[in-house]
Amino acid sequence: MAAEFSPLAHFDPADLLDALATGIVVLDRQLCVTYANVAAQDLLGVGFARARGRPFIALLAGPNGLDELLRRAVAHGEAIADRELALRPAGAGREARIVDLTVTPLEGTVTGSHLLLELADATQRLRISREADLLARLEGSRLMVRQLAHEIKNPLGGLRGAAQLLERELEQPAQREYTGVIIREADRLTALVDSMSGSMRPPQKALSNVHELCEHVFTLLRSEARSAVLLERDYDPSLPDAVLDRNQVIQALLNLGRNALQAVGDRGRVLLRSRALMGVSIGATRHRLVASLQVEDNGPGVPDALRETLFLPLVTGRPTGTGLGLAVAQEIATRHGGIVEFDSEPGRTVFTLLLPIVEAA
Repeated sequence: MAAEFSPLAHFDPADLLDALATGIVVLDRQLCVTYANVAAQDLLGVGFARARGRPFIALLAGPNGLDELLRRAVAHGEAIADRELALRPAGAGREARIVDLTVTPLEGTVTGSHLLLELADATQRLRISREADLLARLEGSRLMVRQLAHEIKNPLGGLRGAAQLLERELEQPAQREYTGVIIREADRLTALVDSMSGSMRPPQKALSNVHELCEHVFTLLRSEARSAVLLERDYDPSLPDAVLDRNQVIQALLNLGRNALQAVGDRGRVLLRSRALMGVSIGATRHRLVASLQVEDNGPGVPDALRETLFLPLVTGRPTGTGLGLAVAQEIATRHGGIVEFDSEPGRTVFTLLLPIVEAA
C-alpha cells in the first residue's frame, strides 16, 4: 500500500513558526534567548542572530517588572498571562508595542526548564478601540456644543444690537469707546462660538498634491518659529495625489504644527513627516491606502490630565490657549473620513493626521 501523503511532510517546523503572526520566543533557565520567530524579531526590533544568547530583558528598554515575572515562571514552573503589556525595544527610536503575553514553562528539555513566550501584538486592536471611543465622544460633544452655541449666539446678537443703538445716542467720544468695546467683544465671542460649533463650510474636495500643501504648511511654520527652533521635513515620495479640501487640510496640519511650536518654546525641534500606509482601519472602516501626516516635537509632552479630553473644545494646557486648535483639526479630519491621533511622552510627541486616499477616477 502506498504511504499516505501528509501535506506537512516537507515543511520545516521553523518555517511554520515563522509564518505565525504571533511572536514566539524560547528562553533558557537564565532567561536568555534560544529561539525567536520572525514575528518576535519584528516586535523586538532585532534579528535572531543578534538576539540569540542574550538576556531577553536586555532587548527591552524599561521592562516594567517583566524580569521578575519571568523569573517567577521559571522558578515555580507556572504559566503566566499578562494582557496589554507595553514593551519598548532597546533600539534607539523604537516605539513601544502593546502585546498580550503568555509565558509557558517547557519541561523535559535537555538543559532543564525553558520558557515559551507568546507575544500577540495588541497595538492595532487597542488603536481601533481607542478611535471608536474617541469618535463616539466627539459626536456627543459636537452635538452638545452646537446646542450651546445656538443658545449663546442669540443673546450675543441682541447685546451687539443694543450696543450699536446706544452708541448712536451717545455724544461724548469717551462714552462711545465703551460701546465699541462691547461690540468688539460680542464679535469675538461670536467668532469663538462659530469655531466651537464647527460651522465650517462642507469640504470642497479636489485632486491635490499632498506634499504641496505640506510644503505650504512648512513655509508658514518656518516664518513663525523662533530662531533656535529646528524645523525639518521628511516626505514619502510614494504618497500619491488625493481628493481632499486643500484649504481645510492645510488648516488642520497648521493647527498641529503651531501646537508643536508652542510646545518647544524658544528652543527645540519640530519635524513634519508624511507616509503612505496600506490597509489601515479608521474606526470601523478599513481603507486600502491612507496618508499619514505627522508633526513631531521634542517638547515636554501632553499632560496626563489632558490625554482623555485633548480633542474636545475648550480643553487646553496653556493659560492663553483657546482649546480650539486640536478640536478644529479633529473636525476637519472626521469630515474627510480620517482621524487625528497622538502619542506622547516627555521629549517626544507625535500628532498624526490620517486621511484616506481617495484618488480621482
